[in-house]
Amino acid sequence: MNTVQNPQPPQPPQHRAAPARRRTLAGIGLAAVTALTLTACGGGEGGGGEGPNAGMLEGAQLTAGSKEFTESVVLSQITSLALEDAGASIEDQTGISGSATVREALETDEIDFYWDYTGTGWVNILGNTTEEVPDDLFAAVSEADAENGIAWLEPAPFENTYRIAVKQDFADENGLVTQSDAAAFINENPDRARVCAASEFINRDDGLPGLEEAYGFEFSEVVELELNLIYTQVGDSCEFGEVFSTDARIASNDMVILEDDEEFFVEYQGALTLRQETLDEYPAIEEIMAPISEKLTNETMMELNGKVDTDGENPRDVAEEWLQDQGLIG
Repeated sequence: MNTVQNPQPPQPPQHRAAPARRRTLAGIGLAAVTALTLTACGGGEGGGGEGPNAGMLEGAQLTAGSKEFTESVVLSQITSLALEDAGASIEDQTGISGSATVREALETDEIDFYWDYTGTGWVNILGNTTEEVPDDLFAAVSEADAENGIAWLEPAPFENTYRIAVKQDFADENGLVTQSDAAAFINENPDRARVCAASEFINRDDGLPGLEEAYGFEFSEVVELELNLIYTQVGDSCEFGEVFSTDARIASNDMVILEDDEEFFVEYQGALTLRQETLDEYPAIEEIMAPISEKLTNETMMELNGKVDTDGENPRDVAEEWLQDQGLIG
């Protein structure tokens, strides 16, 4: 098994000053990320199985990548298992910290594939703004990124976007349903306006800085946490928290998502990305992954994420059980 590396995140861009706001660097929880990633390791030696794609990738040697959060790891394990069942040998490099870092690993041939999201592709990879989003975001992203030698396979039907969430009782007590409700509350109650968020969200234009600008408010304090720790700290270290919309821990921690009534957040539809040269060498990857991707709905992803984050199951075991239940591997 490969050693998990957690490189430093990219330097944040400069945003408008916020002299009244404190930024607290809470426990980053590196051990938690490492533990998650270590349990996800277990790459295969290839050789294929008895599934529908047996032998299609015989002799292929590929390296799997993922970002550090649960969903990305689970998706990578689903992909690895499917490709192994078709005969590929997969080396595991999952759990890379930060979108910019895992993308660089793909571009520099350190990994061969990982799952990304259309919103990340449009804003963070291609450098567009959240104010110029095309109607068919996937088509725009895949066409533009093709010029960089990166292929986006047909997306899955799930969308995992950023959201802000609060405890259900806090929302009920203060009449918070939408992000506009929250903005008004925060402007009137700066002493109850702390947000727990991960480094990447804090520094992304399609994250915290853009959200505050779009809704005309500013959190009084930013408590920076490792992503997996946020869900248990909302209602404790902070009143508000960054969450992913397909995360089962929203319900298990009695939280409610605030409606993005100004439609600030960009669509984040999941898709497998890989270098075009890899796809050209192994075109069967697209055929193998198509029926898998189309089964990955919002409900499916929330269930799979919950088995890892709530039930404590191994991401690879969760991926394997689902693929077998769907008849997608032997």
